[in-house]
Amino acid sequence: MLCSGGAVPEDQLLVLSLLLITVWEVGSGQLHYSIPEEAKHGTFVGRIAQDLGLELPELVPGLFQLDSKGFGDLLEVNLQNGILFVNSRIDREELCGRSAECSIHLEVIVDRPLQVFHVEVEVRDINDNPPMFPATQKALFIPESRLLDSRFPLEGASDADVGSNALLTYRLSTNEHFSLDVPPNHEQVKPLGLVLRKPLDREEAAEMRLLLTATDGGKPELTGTVQLLITVLDVNDNAPVFDRSLYTVKLPENVPNGTLVIKVNASDLDEGVNGDVMYSFSSDVSSDIKSKFHMDSVSGEITVIGMIDFEESKAYKIPLEARDKGLPPLIGHCTVLVEVVDANDNAPQLNVKTLWLPVKEDAQLGKIIALISVIDLDSGVNGQVTCSLTNHVPFKLVSTFKNYYSLVLDSALDRETISNYDVVVTARDRGSPSLLATASVSVEVADVNDNAPAFAQPEYMVFVKENNPPGAHIFTVSAVDADAQENALVSYSLVERRVGERLLSSYVSVHAESGKVFALQPLDHEELELLQFQVSARDAGVPALGSNVTLQVFVLDENDNVPMLLGSGTGGSDGVFNQLLSRSVDPGHVVAKVRAVDADSGYNAWLSYELLSWPGSMRSPFRVGLYTGEISTTRSLDETDGTRQRLLVLVKDHGEPQLTATVTVLVSLVESGQAPKTSSRSSVGVSVPEPSLVDVNVYLIIAICAVSSLLVLTLLLYTALRCSATPTGGACGSGKPMLVCSSAVGTWSYSQQRRQRVCSGEGTPKTDLMAFSPGLPPCPRSAELSVSLDSCEKVSC
Repeated sequence: MLCSGGAVPEDQLLVLSLLLITVWEVGSGQLHYSIPEEAKHGTFVGRIAQDLGLELPELVPGLFQLDSKGFGDLLEVNLQNGILFVNSRIDREELCGRSAECSIHLEVIVDRPLQVFHVEVEVRDINDNPPMFPATQKALFIPESRLLDSRFPLEGASDADVGSNALLTYRLSTNEHFSLDVPPNHEQVKPLGLVLRKPLDREEAAEMRLLLTATDGGKPELTGTVQLLITVLDVNDNAPVFDRSLYTVKLPENVPNGTLVIKVNASDLDEGVNGDVMYSFSSDVSSDIKSKFHMDSVSGEITVIGMIDFEESKAYKIPLEARDKGLPPLIGHCTVLVEVVDANDNAPQLNVKTLWLPVKEDAQLGKIIALISVIDLDSGVNGQVTCSLTNHVPFKLVSTFKNYYSLVLDSALDRETISNYDVVVTARDRGSPSLLATASVSVEVADVNDNAPAFAQPEYMVFVKENNPPGAHIFTVSAVDADAQENALVSYSLVERRVGERLLSSYVSVHAESGKVFALQPLDHEELELLQFQVSARDAGVPALGSNVTLQVFVLDENDNVPMLLGSGTGGSDGVFNQLLSRSVDPGHVVAKVRAVDADSGYNAWLSYELLSWPGSMRSPFRVGLYTGEISTTRSLDETDGTRQRLLVLVKDHGEPQLTATVTVLVSLVESGQAPKTSSRSSVGVSVPEPSLVDVNVYLIIAICAVSSLLVLTLLLYTALRCSATPTGGACGSGKPMLVCSSAVGTWSYSQQRRQRVCSGEGTPKTDLMAFSPGLPPCPRSAELSVSLDSCEKVSC
C-alpha cells in the first residue's frame, strides 16, 4: 500500500497497513480484500495465490484466469509472485455511486483440476469530494413584515462521499438578523432554514449578503459555500402556509402518466389578491423531478408525467412553493417525499459461460460444463431468484456463491442414445406474478470407442456348389458399429486356423472393407462337405473393439464323378468278368451281381443298371435288375444257347449330366455235372459274409424309401444334424453307421475316397462306411453286406 503526504512513523504505518488491508475467507473458495479508492497503480491488494493455496507454477496463461465481471482491468494479478494489485484508477463514486457498500467481485478459474474461486475486493471511501451546493448564490426575498422566528428553507449541500465523509455540518456568517436552523439527523428530509431573529427594516437595510458554509466529517475536512442574497420586501405581510411542512406519500413504480400523487393545500391569511395562492416547484428542484412530475399551479395536485422506476430511484424529495399574488408576493414552503414502491417488473438476467464442450461420453460425474450467473434488478422478494434445469437431463446445478452456479455432470452419458442435449436453465424470481428468464446451453456429447461391431446374427449358413471358379464371391458379411467416425470404421479379417493339414486362408479370404467372402480355389464336395470358420470385425478406435461371426459353408454336390465298378476275384484286369453257369438252372436264377459305387451323393450317386445287347445277337436269356445290378436268367437254358454268353452291363447315375460306366460279364454255360461247387450266387465285386446283412436289411429298405420320397428334406436335415454334432475340438463327431443300401428302388452309395466331408477340425482323413446289397430279391430275410468302416464319421442311411 502506497500512502501520500508527509513522513509517517513506522509503527503508525504498520497500524495503517493493518487497517487498510483485511483479508479473510468467507465459506469455501471465498476471499475478501479491502482497499481505499484512488489507490495508485501497483498498490498491493493481497497475496491471492497464497491465500487460495495455489502454487506459482499454476499461474500461467491458459491454466489461470481472472474474470473481473464487468469491472474492466481495475485489478490484475502478477503471475510472477501471485500478488493482486491495483492496475488502474478506482473511483468509488463512479463505481458504486452513493451506495453504502462497494466492492469488486472477481472470479478466479484454475484448470487441472478445474477450480473456481470468488474474491471480493471492498473499495473504501476516502474524503475526496467537497460538499457542493446546487448553486453558488441563492436569492431570498423576505418582506419586512415577516414575524420573528419565521423560517426560510435552504437547499442543503450534497457530498458524493459516504459515511462520515459525507456527514455535513453548517455554519452561517455572523449577522444580527438570521440564525441557521439545522434539522437533527433523523429529520434529514427537512431542509435547512434561515430563522428570523430580529425584525427587518427595509429602510435600514434593503439587502443583505450572508455566506453559508458546509463542512464534511472527513480528514482533512473539505468545505463548500453558497452566498445568500437577501432582499427585504415591503407591504404584503402574510405568506401562504401549507397544512404540513412535510408530506410523505408511497407511489408504486410504473404507474401510468396522469396518476395523482398527492394534492397539497396552503392558506394565506391575507385578503384579495394577497390571499390568492399559486403552487409551483421550488426554483431549486432538479430537472429529473420536473421530467417525472407535474404541479398544477391552481389545484395543488402533483401528477405523474414520466416513467417512475424503483431501480432508478427509490425516493423523490420534491420542494414546493405556495406564492400569493400580493406585491411583493409572499411564499410558503413545504416538502413532498415520494417513496417509490418496488414492483416485480424486472425479469432475472442469466449469463452463461461454457468451459468444456463437447463433453466426452465417458466423462466423470461432477465435471463442470458451464458457469452461470444470474441477477435481478428488483429488490426484496422480487429480487430473490431460484434456478432450475429442464427435466430428464444428466446435469445439475450446483450453487457456488450467492447467485452463481456451476452446471455439472450428474449421471453417465451415452452418445449412442443421445448425442446432444439442449439444456435450458430457468431463473425465476419470487415476485407476484413471478417473472422468469431462460438460457439454453447446447451440450454436444463426444464419442468414445465403447461399442464393438455387431453382426445381425451370430451364425450364417452358406450353400456353395462344388467346382466353383477360383476367387468366386460366395457371401458378404456386414457388421454395424454404433459409434461414430473412426470408432465406427469396420474392417474384416479371417480368424485363422487349420482345416486338416491346410490353413483356412488357403480355402477362403475376406475383403477387409466390404466384408465379401471369396473362395480361393474350387471346392470339392467329395473332399469337404462343410467348411466352418469365423470372420472377425474390428473397428478403428483406440483401443480397437471387435466381434466374430461364424460361417458354415456347405459344399453342394455336382455330378462330377462317374460310377466306379468294384473289382471281382474272378475278373480280369481289362474289366471283363468270367462266370460259370449250369444249363440246368431254373428261370430267375441269379447268375452274378454287378457292384458299382459313385463318389457323388444324393441323386448323383443313385445308380441304375441296364443290359445292353450286342449288334446282331439274338434275344439274350439274361436280364439285369434295374437298381440291384443282379444278373439273372429269364428262362430255362437249352442247347440252342451258346456256351459263352457275352453280357454288356451299363451302369448310370441320375445326375445332370448323366454319367455312365460299362462292364462285360462272360458267362460260360456248362453241363450240370461240370459246374463247380460254389455258392448259388456270385457277384462282380468283393464278397463278404452273408449273415451280417440279415438283421440290417429291413432298416435299409425303410431308409432308402424315405430318402427317395423326401430326398431334399433328408439332405438338409442330415447336414444340420452333422453340423450340430461336430465337436468343438475340431475332430469329427460320432454318429450312427451310414449304409449304402440296395433294394428294388436302387442303390445309394458313397465313395471310398471321400475325405473330411463334414469335418471342420484337424483330424486325419479316413475312408467312409459303405454297405452293399447282394443280388437278392428285396426281402428282409435275404441280404448280402459288404462293409468298410470309417473311424472319422458314421451316418445312418
